[in-house]
Amino acid sequence: MQKINTALCSFGMSGRVFHAPFLEQHPGFQLYAVWERSKKSVQELYPQVISYVNYEELLADPAIELVVVNTPTYTHYDFTRAALLAGKHVIVEKAFTVTVAQAEELVQLAKSQNRKLSVYQNRRWDSDFKTVQKIVNEKQLGRIVEAEIHYDRYNLALSPKAHKETPGPGAGVLHDLGPHIIDQALQLFGLPDALFADIRTLRPSSQVSDYLDILLYYPALRVRLKSGYIVKEPPPAFILHGLEGSFLKHRADLQETDLQKGLKPGSAEWGREPDWAQGILHKTGKKGDSRELVPTLQGNYMDYYDAIYGALTTNKPLPVTAEDGLAVMRIIEAAIESDIQKKVIDLS
Repeated sequence: MQKINTALCSFGMSGRVFHAPFLEQHPGFQLYAVWERSKKSVQELYPQVISYVNYEELLADPAIELVVVNTPTYTHYDFTRAALLAGKHVIVEKAFTVTVAQAEELVQLAKSQNRKLSVYQNRRWDSDFKTVQKIVNEKQLGRIVEAEIHYDRYNLALSPKAHKETPGPGAGVLHDLGPHIIDQALQLFGLPDALFADIRTLRPSSQVSDYLDILLYYPALRVRLKSGYIVKEPPPAFILHGLEGSFLKHRADLQETDLQKGLKPGSAEWGREPDWAQGILHKTGKKGDSRELVPTLQGNYMDYYDAIYGALTTNKPLPVTAEDGLAVMRIIEAAIESDIQKKVIDLS
């Protein structure tokens, strides 16, 4: 199997938890290099990996085919642009960029350079979302008229990562957790006609937004996206109501927790939720009402890298396209405008 030499732009939590384990386990990838500006830690876990001091040297290495831009959001445009111009394929983490204009430029640059550009939306391969997507795709609720997607936490403490708590481009919950639930909504229901957003700062001493409430308007559907850091008892992360019933599902995917424990993907039980986290499907039909627990599908972030490998080696479709990332950025930018103007923004 052809090996794709891959470089990470950092080896903090993202590189160590979300990328390196999958690159190491996948037979088609070689974790080849990491950009480490000061602290050198990658070789403690992966002794064979090259640690570059600066980005220019990394991009100049002809052996590197794929670069993962897993740095703070405000750097995504510059680092992705440089990698594309250096002839590398690129995976860039969410949020894709800071602005729609930046995203549009990168989409066009990838095309002109004939390079693959994908946004890392790993939550599409969460066990909970995959189960919700199955319910929707199978039309088990009939025509859906209302849906809510939550990504809530309880954490009054500020993040030790300065870039997350310092006001500036790309900081705040809208660019942090927002892209996950926006992308999930777009995957389930497509682009809305309009939106209204309320974005606030609620934690004591916080200087960046940590609460969002976005209403997406469709011709016959209302979708609410919520995320906050002061939610001690979270509601179901997915609440769907249709003409033939309702489905409620908590966010319970275990992959991030297991990766942080140092567990490696690949086991038969990887990405399997406990039975207590099963969703509730309450339906009405010709034989009356039924209320049952729905077994959760198995989550697996490796599916993303499997699809990336197919895209790079046999030109199969990317699992998440740059256009997908651009669509999320259009929602983010419209949400910012809506919050400032306190009005519904037309997207049609």
